[in-house]
Amino acid sequence: MKTKITILGAGPGGYIAAIRAAQLGAEVTVIEKENVGGTCLNWGCIPSKIMITTAEMLERFHRAKEFGIALEGTFKADMQQLMARKHAVIQTQSKGILGLFDHHKIRYVKGTAVINGPNRVRVSQPSGEQISVTWDKLILATGTRPLEIPSLPFDGEKILSSNHALSLDRVPESVIIVGGGVIGCEFAFILSSLGARVTVVEALDRLLPLPSVDEDCSKVLQREMKKRKINFIVNRTVDAFEAVEGKLKVTIGPSPFLKAPSEKDKQPVTAQVEKMLVCIGREPNTADIGLETIGLAPDKRGFIPVNDRMETTAPGVYAIGDLLGPAKIMLAHVASTEGQVAAENAMGGNREMDYRVVPGAIFTNPEVANVGLSETQARAAGYDVRADSVLFRTLGKAQVIGEIAGQAKIVADKKSGKILGVHIVGPHATDLIAEAALAMQMGGRVEDVAATIHAHPTLPEVMLEVACKALDRSLHG
Repeated sequence: MKTKITILGAGPGGYIAAIRAAQLGAEVTVIEKENVGGTCLNWGCIPSKIMITTAEMLERFHRAKEFGIALEGTFKADMQQLMARKHAVIQTQSKGILGLFDHHKIRYVKGTAVINGPNRVRVSQPSGEQISVTWDKLILATGTRPLEIPSLPFDGEKILSSNHALSLDRVPESVIIVGGGVIGCEFAFILSSLGARVTVVEALDRLLPLPSVDEDCSKVLQREMKKRKINFIVNRTVDAFEAVEGKLKVTIGPSPFLKAPSEKDKQPVTAQVEKMLVCIGREPNTADIGLETIGLAPDKRGFIPVNDRMETTAPGVYAIGDLLGPAKIMLAHVASTEGQVAAENAMGGNREMDYRVVPGAIFTNPEVANVGLSETQARAAGYDVRADSVLFRTLGKAQVIGEIAGQAKIVADKKSGKILGVHIVGPHATDLIAEAALAMQMGGRVEDVAATIHAHPTLPEVMLEVACKALDRSLHG
């Protein structure tokens, strides 16, 4: 008999797990309560990049004269058309996933699943009908949702989550973004380019305060924000707000993370804006799915612990994706890989998840991308580090396209030349990081990159330039 594998969630982790399990001969059922594609397709990666594409196009229109184009009249974002395009792209992608299910003979059930006993799931379908699904192995891929805190409750009108921001019917005149992480910074550039006056408030001492993001990338991004008149405030938090004549009066106080604040730091400041966008993290969709019936207890935040085989403490039950929380890496492409690992192990394999070489991609303007250790992380790990950077402005292609802001940095072991990390902030950084990821995956050294012929004139030449510099034979940088 075929092994029955049931997967809860059809996001980038769940649907990839389903395909891999089907390839290995399993009888697969995928249960999804909303739409296939999960947060990534419906409320994250894809819709935000659709908005970013429009925002970048508007930026280029504003610079048309610089490129020898005379534009007459005015232009602005058409939010109705933008949302229509977003819907069309999502529908196309959704149909593609459903087509893959058909191709691999994967059973797809739409509805809300609750584990109601060992090897059994009850599904409440939109029609009201309830069905029972049995399983030999279970993969949990139910994902996360925007974190809501009592002091800043979402109402979809004035206080927005990232989900709300992806469905705007008009551009707000002004917005304050709570949280200067990945989501907050991406929306800062989107909304500013669309015409909003934007302020970002971050509790820590820099924007993109992730350990994996090199401090120099944050500095470049902050400089570019200033050029675009995007206001940002670090070491501060939103303490309170009140509605005043159709606007929000927001009180911004010192961050609890700020050490030894000065008297000036302690003084609250206020801002009056039309809307507030809260981007302070995500919380797991683990409540009310019946985990207790199989003896599976999430951690205190609701995330599910797993080992490197993606196994939970419950026999035959695996978990993948954002459901694992920040203890792992909450990225769509990581979820997809975790899904493959879980599926292979559920089918009797012995594969472990390797998180050492995971590229990160942040779609700000300029983009930010990283793989491996930051300079700070490498030094903390005890490496004898050499870190070298080259500016994009040294590249002919960067000058041609008019995108000269940013730099590429290689962090390497000084003795062996082995690449420990690469950090890029600049045009198409999220595409360029693939070369660095491949080099690191293959255990590459700086001299391997320097010995690789790069086409000219192209942006990937930045990797050649920085590798040569790291070997003390800089060409242009």
